[in-house]
Amino acid sequence: MKPFFTFLCFISVFAFEMYAQEQLPLLQLIKDLEVRYDVKFSYSESDVEAVLVENPKADASLKTIITNLNETTLLNFKFLNDRYITISVIDKTISICGVLISEADGLPLMGASIVVENTQKGIITNADGEFELQAIPVNAAITISYLGYETLQLKAIQLRKQLNNSCETILLTERVEALNSILISKYLTTGLQKRIDGSTVLNTEKFGTLPGLTEPDVLQSIQALPGVESINESIANINVRGGTNDQNLMIWDGIKMYHSGHFFGLISAYNPYLTEKVEVTKNGTSSEFSDGVSSTINMFTKNNIDESVSGGFGANLLHADAFLQIPLSKKLAVHVSGRRSTTDVFSSPTYNKYFEKSFQDSELTTNSENISAAQQSSDFSFYDYSAKLLFNTNDNQKFRANVIGINNNLDYTESFENSEGETESKTSNLKQENLGFGANWNATWSDKFTTELSGFYSQYNVDALNNRAETDQSLTQANEVLETGVKLKGQLAINSNLSFLAGYAFNEIGVLYQTTVSAPSYDRTKKDVLLNHAAFAEVEYNKHNTYLRLGVRGNYFQKFNSFLVEPRINLRQKLSNHFALKLQGEFKNQTAKQRIDFQDDFLGVENRRWTLANEQLIKISKSKQASLGFEYNQNNWLFDVEGFYKIVDGITASNQGFYNNFQYVNANGNYQAQGVELLINKTAAKYSVWASYTYSVNNYEFNSITPSVFPNNVDVRHSTSIAASYQILKNLEASIGGIWRSGQPYTKPVEGNETIKSGNDTVVNYDTPNQENVDDFIRVDASLSSKIKLSNKVNGQLRIGVLNILNRKNTINRYFELNPENTDEALRVDNQSLGLTPNCSFRIIF
Repeated sequence: MKPFFTFLCFISVFAFEMYAQEQLPLLQLIKDLEVRYDVKFSYSESDVEAVLVENPKADASLKTIITNLNETTLLNFKFLNDRYITISVIDKTISICGVLISEADGLPLMGASIVVENTQKGIITNADGEFELQAIPVNAAITISYLGYETLQLKAIQLRKQLNNSCETILLTERVEALNSILISKYLTTGLQKRIDGSTVLNTEKFGTLPGLTEPDVLQSIQALPGVESINESIANINVRGGTNDQNLMIWDGIKMYHSGHFFGLISAYNPYLTEKVEVTKNGTSSEFSDGVSSTINMFTKNNIDESVSGGFGANLLHADAFLQIPLSKKLAVHVSGRRSTTDVFSSPTYNKYFEKSFQDSELTTNSENISAAQQSSDFSFYDYSAKLLFNTNDNQKFRANVIGINNNLDYTESFENSEGETESKTSNLKQENLGFGANWNATWSDKFTTELSGFYSQYNVDALNNRAETDQSLTQANEVLETGVKLKGQLAINSNLSFLAGYAFNEIGVLYQTTVSAPSYDRTKKDVLLNHAAFAEVEYNKHNTYLRLGVRGNYFQKFNSFLVEPRINLRQKLSNHFALKLQGEFKNQTAKQRIDFQDDFLGVENRRWTLANEQLIKISKSKQASLGFEYNQNNWLFDVEGFYKIVDGITASNQGFYNNFQYVNANGNYQAQGVELLINKTAAKYSVWASYTYSVNNYEFNSITPSVFPNNVDVRHSTSIAASYQILKNLEASIGGIWRSGQPYTKPVEGNETIKSGNDTVVNYDTPNQENVDDFIRVDASLSSKIKLSNKVNGQLRIGVLNILNRKNTINRYFELNPENTDEALRVDNQSLGLTPNCSFRIIF
């Protein structure tokens, strides 16, 4: 028994010694010491609650324990007398670090934000989920956030970098409601992310540098995506998988927008510094949305109430802007922004290039010989503004209301001498406006059930007064769109992997267009109104290797007594850790579309008018689209291949902008686009390189005209882009990239018989439509971005960008017109792209 008893004593002593070396919370040790030694500690609980210390030996004296605590912690223990001891935080800084890991799959999270509260210090995790910050106050609060995951708040001391350079591993938990989670956190550049449903998310606040851009222009940036481009370099004409611009549904904070670009399409009309997030969906759209048979571009402004005032202001060579986010209380805040052009104050090189591009081939640049350049002048300006009210009635209910206004104004004056030798002048005006109001009420009734009630009002106007000096004729034109919408939806999270969405939407849309001529007197006004009731439902499932969203939408058009059913599917199936197949499909419809007018309309600058389907001459557009592809993602390499087929029925010849024999023909038809998109992307902490290629075939079919099948106006068979961004220094980033694509189709006159008589008029005699192509489009762009720390709370940012640095002359459109000096001849007219166009911007952010 004695050896056994000795062994037990040895084990007990060993266990006690091991226990003595274990760590325990400092708060627990303080309470133990107060009882053991009959002393009192004075401290702030927030200073000591996160601190772990070694359990002292049982026979250690109080003085020895306090000395050891002073040496091993960042706290100062001081004896006031034999019984009272104070504890305070040492005024010093530490280095912190960590590794962010997804709790769901154990993968590192790249692009997460690590922010030191109440300072301007912060960092984004690298490709391995790692971060490190120097000189952080020991008692600082650290916020860790990542889209689709729960936000963490920790004390700096909890992330203290150890002497052996080890860092804390931090697990982030996915939000239960976010089934449609982020798949790729850095897609092409910082701030572009790809969701598991195939949509792309642009986060403007974290946005990196794209070639040629000096700010995160929402509609310019999305053109970096495969299958998204602008054939004529205009934001007002974004083509998604062969569609026209009016086939893109644009939503700003729940408000349907009918206008997208300032400067008649060259820059986005949406202030990127208040637009927090943009979601772009090309296929497999949620059943919540209709319209936009080619794509959905959904823009969101910042939706949280901050603790302090923040904002920024800046300017580039075209405009100046400012935004403010003002918390009025913990539950109430106001966000405001405004932007105005500086083009009427001074003419920068950038403005001159944009003016030349926008107004080429318009009445501003193609006047009669009787009116010289010295006898004409133009004044162009634009502005936009937005405001948002944020009110949290309680923790579970939120109310938001917002307004947005967009305005473009052009005044054009011609001066001439009349028959009596007196000088007369005529001023023409063109104005574009889009005004929108919206509100929504979001309620969380339980951990699993939420509802949202929203409504919007959108008004779009184009008004033109064209006073023609030589003929003393006045032409007035107007186009107005009014739309009101209400939507109620509810979402039920059955569990963390399965949710159900259902809702009802009502829309009323009215479209007016008017033309008035003074001599000879002529007046035409037409207005159409359409009511649409819709019910939608979908189920979303995301577990392990499978993501599936199935939806259906039913639309009832009261005026036509017509009911359309639109099924939707979005499936992504992982076959291995790195390889996944994806399948998407959707039916959609669209009732409002644009009609393309020509030279004598809207001063020859803006030639698009919104019209409404009437099921007679103008049919409801209906699209069917399917796509199948695969993704391979490993070691920050992404290979994405997707084939698609799309047919859009119910298009009219008048809304295609034909320059051929069908220019004024009323005909209904369809277009079919099919092709393959390929993207290769390599990302790392300091750089990103990508290349994309799209091959597509896009043909019209109009049964009532001959030939019935011919290439689409935007049939671009080959399109390639290559770009790279590199972080040269911590606060200096550069990017360069190039675009090459096939030239746009055009129709040439019949050789040897270029003009023919049509009644009393002579017109161009066009050959078979769209059988020729202009030269290939090639452009190289570059940007440089630098961040400047001005103070602890104020940062600056300088960006320089150059579009078309090779100054290549690209023809983006070609058509023919009658030679006024020889009616047997047709003159070729080439519209050119932007030449070498520099720009720079400087911003202050606080």
